[in-house]
Amino acid sequence: KFADAKKMKAWLPVRMYVGGAEHTVLHLLYSRFFTKFLADQGYLDFTEPFMALRHQGLILGPDGQKMSKSRGNVVDPDDLVARHGADAVRLHLCFMAEYDKGGPWSPTGILGVVRFLERVWKLPNLIKEEEPQRVTRAVQKVVKKVSEDIQAFKFNTAVSALMVALNEIEAQGMVTKNSFEQYLKLLAPFAPHIAEELWEGAGHLPAGEAGKDSIHLAEWPGYDEALVVDDTFTLVVQVNGKVRDSFEVPASITEKEAVKLTLVRESVKKHISTAKPKRVVYVPGRLINIVI
Repeated sequence: KFADAKKMKAWLPVRMYVGGAEHTVLHLLYSRFFTKFLADQGYLDFTEPFMALRHQGLILGPDGQKMSKSRGNVVDPDDLVARHGADAVRLHLCFMAEYDKGGPWSPTGILGVVRFLERVWKLPNLIKEEEPQRVTRAVQKVVKKVSEDIQAFKFNTAVSALMVALNEIEAQGMVTKNSFEQYLKLLAPFAPHIAEELWEGAGHLPAGEAGKDSIHLAEWPGYDEALVVDDTFTLVVQVNGKVRDSFEVPASITEKEAVKLTLVRESVKKHISTAKPKRVVYVPGRLINIVI
């Protein structure tokens, strides 16, 4: 027989082809030719080898030019790993630009990522039996955000969301072990080594030992839909298109209620004086514009 039918059904066609654009033409030419030939011969029941294609962007030198020895702008990743650690380099590559666009390497940008990982390392000091609702919501939101962003190859915004969630945890000064471990699972694809170390420190068996309990084999966290929806939002107030105020309102607020609360605010009264609003534009969940 040509190949194991069960294995072909399990593995083919390839779900995702990831590669540089400069190689795509020849790679696709070869792979598509052989796939179509084998399909014509009756060995395959599909005619395209890949279900999806994604190109990664190019990491440029610090000067914004393509790295080249002749230009003297080559950044050696081994030197960076030796200086900052593999996790910091990996995380910064994910964070510095959109996946398919790339951009110039920033020698100073990685320092922010190093500081972020140093803060993550101290998170176990904040573990308590209970946590504020704000922390619970922050963790649930970041689970949703990172889960969606990874699927969409939006690694830069996923890392950004992890940073925002860490800010909230630190601001509240406490986090439960459960939320901490959920956070670590989200961090693991981006900073696998530090995540594994902290996972082990949280009481899990070291990876590689009998009954290993690696974070990279742990179940991906889920989230509660009710907890990722905000109870309130900041309503931005404009008068004739210019921002004049903003204040917190319930997420369930109606347009009528929003208008009523807005018109009694001193900052708004000052700008509309005795004029009667000609029109009110209300964008739910975002802003209200008073036109006079």
